[in-house]
Amino acid sequence: MKAKPVVPREQAQQDVEDALAYYLAEAAEAAALSFVAALEQAYAHIGRHPATGSPRYAHELHLPGLRAWPLTRYLYLVFYVERPDRIDVWRVLHGQRDIPAGMQGTEDI
Repeated sequence: MKAKPVVPREQAQQDVEDALAYYLAEAAEAAALSFVAALEQAYAHIGRHPATGSPRYAHELHLPGLRAWPLTRYLYLVFYVERPDRIDVWRVLHGQRDIPAGMQGTEDI
């Protein structure tokens, strides 16, 4: 099966930039690079296997089709929706954040 392209939305890109800024300021360059590698690995996985993400937040937030996939070794979740031709990445949020608050404004799935 051919992988679908994974397309981060503007807010997801901002989430990633914020996380990288945090790791560069508070940890080390190695942590930031490892975060990027984990994110790329997660994107590759959901592009190939979109149905494997958890639908938990779709039910909680009443956003049909929303799925979440965790980053390896990081407490971040990639929130996405599978489309016929691509994977729409909505947010990349820290798992200990208030997820419902972080997902506000994403009702137009």
